[in-house]
Amino acid sequence: MKTGFIYIVTNKYNNTLYIGVTSNLPKRILEHKQKRYENSFSARYNLNKLVYYEQFQMIGDAIAREKQLKAGSRATKIKLIQDFNPLWDDLYESIIDIMTI
Repeated sequence: MKTGFIYIVTNKYNNTLYIGVTSNLPKRILEHKQKRYENSFSARYNLNKLVYYEQFQMIGDAIAREKQLKAGSRATKIKLIQDFNPLWDDLYESIIDIMTI
């Protein structure tokens, strides 16, 4: 079974959030940064800064967590980010060092 990740990306102003799920986090974030899907929500709003992620042993668990987070309030998402990444730094460089694309 594939491992999975949920992640939150935002823009440089940290005012729009996008939650996604993937089996290859570095590759997916690179796609956001390169605006690979030019008509997507993340491309339209320049959401390319990784500010939060969680890893799961099974992709199904990641999908369930994504649905849970999407159903939650914005305040809950912001608290998750602030607890994990208080400065809202872009975590992309740190994940490419520990994960392969």
